[in-house]
Amino acid sequence: MGDHIELNRRYIPVLPYQTRMKRKGAGVRTWLVVSKLGRVSVEELGKQAVMHRTGITARDLRVVEPDLSYPYAVLRRERAVVVHLEHVKAIVTADEVLVPNPRDPRIASFVYDLEFRLSDFGATTTSDKAMEQLPTDTPLEARGSRREAPTNESKMGNSKPLPFEFRAFEICMEFVCKSLESETSTLEEEAYPTLDRLSAKISTNNLKHVRIIKGRLVALTGRVQKVRNEFEHILDDDMDMAQMYLTDKLATLQSEGLVLEDEIDGDADAFLLDDDIDENMSNKSSTVFASDLKPNVEELEMLVGAYLVEIGGILNKLSTLKEYVHNTEDYINIVLDDKQNQLLRMGLIIATASFIITLGSVGMDSLNMNIGISLFDSGTYSQFYQVFGGCVVSSVFLYIVAILVLKLLGVLG
Repeated sequence: MGDHIELNRRYIPVLPYQTRMKRKGAGVRTWLVVSKLGRVSVEELGKQAVMHRTGITARDLRVVEPDLSYPYAVLRRERAVVVHLEHVKAIVTADEVLVPNPRDPRIASFVYDLEFRLSDFGATTTSDKAMEQLPTDTPLEARGSRREAPTNESKMGNSKPLPFEFRAFEICMEFVCKSLESETSTLEEEAYPTLDRLSAKISTNNLKHVRIIKGRLVALTGRVQKVRNEFEHILDDDMDMAQMYLTDKLATLQSEGLVLEDEIDGDADAFLLDDDIDENMSNKSSTVFASDLKPNVEELEMLVGAYLVEIGGILNKLSTLKEYVHNTEDYINIVLDDKQNQLLRMGLIIATASFIITLGSVGMDSLNMNIGISLFDSGTYSQFYQVFGGCVVSSVFLYIVAILVLKLLGVLG
């Protein structure tokens, strides 16, 4: 039947697809949305809504899935930049930033920075637009009063404000660098005293603690190296950097008539006129930015380069700590080798003493045999004591000679 399934001669109604998906909540997650105008909201969005809103594919969306373990990546797409670095997972467009699972305590500081700094950026942008609409005869004091909103200065030291997508990407990179720097400092504070204690006293607890620290050091170094590789990968290709100029792309497409002006600052779902325009936008924007933006990527290059230097400093700290660990291991191996040599020398001395004692025992046993010897015909034991004393003295003399020979040969050091 059309709307029923036959099971054990009973008919069970089949719910519509949308109703089943709504009941299950499949693909619907909580997203923090920070718009270019400073609006901050928490929305429940499904995968299809996010893909339609940002222009990314389902494969790109898996990069920011909280439940999936995906390698670090910064994906440059036509309408968005997908960021996955450490705990930071975000989708950055020219108009807004979408962050999945914003209530995760690991990214609390990152969410706060996005809400505060991007909202501040939106207020500043609105103030700048209002300044442009003022008459030219407006007093300078009135113009200056409208610029009281604080602005975020980038690491480049440039007075020109960065585009919205670069501001958001800078917050992502800054949070990642701060997080890695904090973990590195914590590891250093814990590692150096532990290594010093191990150098002073070799014990099982100290060795176990150092083994744990070494494992954390290797894991943290790998994570920092992955972040550094992503930054270097961005800087390697000017075309990839050109693809990250989303605001300029949007302005160019607006001038080409592919995007409506009143839709740019409005609903993000109405970004494109239709699907055909989406294809034309991809073809035209790729051609335009291949020729226009390639020479003008210094802004992004300086921004990413600044954080690349910071990541390099963190990696140098970890390399220094790693070298200190290796030096401590070498010192411990030297100490253990010295103790092993001492044990070997002690074993050799004991083996030599055992050999001399065995020789003396053989001599004494020969005197205990029931064989008539004229030496004992006097009927006294004075001769026996003389022989016994001679054997003992001979054993001691042989032992001393053996030790001196071993020292001369360099065996005992």
